[in-house]
Amino acid sequence: MAVKPPAHDSMSRRLLPLALVFVAVGISTSFVGPYLALFLSDAVHAGPVKTTVFLLVAPLSGVLMSWLVGRLSDRRPIRRRLLMAGALAGFAGAAATAFVRDYWVLFALTVTLTALAGILFPQAFAYARQVLQQGDPKRAAMGISSLRTLFSVAWVAGPPLAALVLADWGFTYTYGLAAIMYLVVAFLVLRFLPEVGPPAAQVRHVDRAPAPEAGRLTIMLLVAGFTVTQTAQVLGVQAMPLFVSDDLGGSVRDAGLILGLCAAIEIPLMLGFGMLSTRFPVRGLIVFGVVCAIAYQATATLAGSVWVLAAAQVLNAAFIAAVGGLAISYMQDLLPAHPGRATTMITNTFPIGQVLAAPAFGLAQHFGFRLAYGLNLALCVLGLALILFARPRPRIAPEVPETALLRGRV
Repeated sequence: MAVKPPAHDSMSRRLLPLALVFVAVGISTSFVGPYLALFLSDAVHAGPVKTTVFLLVAPLSGVLMSWLVGRLSDRRPIRRRLLMAGALAGFAGAAATAFVRDYWVLFALTVTLTALAGILFPQAFAYARQVLQQGDPKRAAMGISSLRTLFSVAWVAGPPLAALVLADWGFTYTYGLAAIMYLVVAFLVLRFLPEVGPPAAQVRHVDRAPAPEAGRLTIMLLVAGFTVTQTAQVLGVQAMPLFVSDDLGGSVRDAGLILGLCAAIEIPLMLGFGMLSTRFPVRGLIVFGVVCAIAYQATATLAGSVWVLAAAQVLNAAFIAAVGGLAISYMQDLLPAHPGRATTMITNTFPIGQVLAAPAFGLAQHFGFRLAYGLNLALCVLGLALILFARPRPRIAPEVPETALLRGRV
């Protein structure tokens, strides 16, 4: 008679490949994301209007695709197949982009294959949530935060490495390496990640009621709160080089050092908040992070020198670490029967924030870049109010027949 391996051994065998998946996805996206506008300008020779349209449609198509797939992913045990589809779509899209230079063909690739590749990030977190729930559910938030940290590490290393590749070999090799990373993800999923069954919260047991879920108003308020704080984060990064050079008398190099300092502080803080989540409520840690964002934006608005802005990066990094590392697990806690939908709603707040930050950046260009941080301060205050007002009031999750769900259990 075969001996069934302990649950923690099975979980460990999945978490290591999952960690590598997040690193590979982070490298692939960081290789091409920061240089997309440059690619359109220098390689495709797209004009300002076409470039603007492309940069708006690209994140919006990804949001729409992720939202549609996110709702589908919780209905049947197909998450592994969705990860495979996203990885193969990313490989095909990046490989084609390495050679195609026609604007409209690239546009079609972006709204189809590249948009489908965007499901990898939320679906990998949803998969991780279900794996972690099979171990110690109380440490799920810490596990999610640790995986999010690996993605951030990949983004710290990816852009400088891509710049070296781009300078020596051009966009063909840059997109080619991104395609290889997607192929690595596909191999990891195929070889090491078995299909997971339905979320544990969906299964109706005889001796207990279905897991409670937060109401729709609570979810909408939280998504709005996270969206406006993400908008502030995006706008702050966009305005940083010009604010430092035009208003604080620094240089673009100073701005780069400040942004790098924030990233360096952010990574250990993200791990720290993950560990704190095992002892303190996740909601309280997120609120603390948004309070740090308010303090940072106020300091930046009043800053009179570069060193003040640099010192304030501790506050900025605490905000990014708390919200970026814990918001996913918090939303998953509120919608335990729908991890795919919960994760997608949170991850979509960033591209939506990118779109919303564009007109605010235009205002700052006209009236001065200090205004950008004043707007960010108002956005963070609004975000805190929305998050505080959205106090979870559980409603009972819809019952799902146990016999139908057990068919998909591993």
